Amino acid sequence: MTTARTRMPPRFDARDPAVVADPYPTYAALRAAGPLCRMGPGSWGVTRYADVARLVRDPRLGSEFPPDYHRMSAGDGPAGSFFGSIILYRDPPEHGRLRRLMARAFNPALVRRLRPTIEAMVTELLDPAARTGRFDAVSDLAFPLPVMVVCALMGIPPADHEKIRPYALDLSKAFAAIVPESDRPAADRAVEWLRGYLGEILDRRRAEPGDDLLSRMLAATDDDGAVLAADEIVDNAVFAFFAGFETTTNLIATGVAALLEHPDQQALLRTDPALAPRAVEEFLRYDGPIQGVARLAREDVVVGDRTIRAGRVLILLLGSANRDPEQFPDPDRLDVTREDNPHLSFGGGIHHCLGGYLARVEAQVTFETLLRRFPTLTAAGPARRQTDGTLRSYASVPVAVGP
Repeated sequence: MTTARTRMPPRFDARDPAVVADPYPTYAALRAAGPLCRMGPGSWGVTRYADVARLVRDPRLGSEFPPDYHRMSAGDGPAGSFFGSIILYRDPPEHGRLRRLMARAFNPALVRRLRPTIEAMVTELLDPAARTGRFDAVSDLAFPLPVMVVCALMGIPPADHEKIRPYALDLSKAFAAIVPESDRPAADRAVEWLRGYLGEILDRRRAEPGDDLLSRMLAATDDDGAVLAADEIVDNAVFAFFAGFETTTNLIATGVAALLEHPDQQALLRTDPALAPRAVEEFLRYDGPIQGVARLAREDVVVGDRTIRAGRVLILLLGSANRDPEQFPDPDRLDVTREDNPHLSFGGGIHHCLGGYLARVEAQVTFETLLRRFPTLTAAGPARRQTDGTLRSYASVPVAVGP
């Protein structure tokens, strides 16, 4: 007697132009078909909230990929070697040591002290719009602000911000699943330049410490007296430019675009500015910058009726999980008043985003300031999606503002 062959899950291509434009109908079809979809060689996508929420905390899944994986992804240059020392791609016990030390240096109290500085930065960036009646939410606000904030966090002088910004942008190319050959030289140059620049700053902080993040990373010790090595500080500070720049840029741009598309939600937020924290959480759920994270199965893992063998890669589709109707009522509706919102846009478990608190503060300050300063926000032209980046993002969101 023979048994019927298990039907293969559907295939998902994240680079399909239709998916890049709007992935959510495809996610809905994938969730309806089952908990898994096929992706690249040896890799599976996880589509449903319950499975993603469980697996993002599962110790059998790791983020530390073999060096050959990073060389295949980013090449043999500085970008490929860089991933071996950053917290994003380390597993226990090294991950625990790095996270404890970095959390002592980069904690909510440090971010709270930075809030007035962020408010002043947002005000300054919006000043030209008050004169001209329009701005681009990407190039004039969401793009420059996070770099300014990360630089302030590290004590980098404002005169160097313009010099750093293009390297921070090129650094994002290194985080593609497979970095195109055409992007690898720029990604390598960005890693090499930022390592050199931050290494020099670190040398100065060693001689004259301050209260900036680099000084605090130098001074951080855990209960066993362990400290961060200089190369660990530099590479994780370089990583902070990506984590603190790309994600926040796209969160702000996506939030502005969402408010332009949903004037009823903009009106709610204007009526009750105290909704800003909830609105930011809803922007993260509704159209999060990070649509998926990769995990390496260190042991066999069962998803649905299929066993994923050790050594395979699972892509946890956060964007799909965040629109799962089994978890979120009316998930395709933007609702800035949504209370129960356990979205997964910052991951979970031991790899929960360390900079999530900073991103939330930046976004809250931005939307509070925008809506307080301008009585109207309307589209000044069609928003354009960024089609060649690693995250879900916009290239341009033109905005007209009331006087």
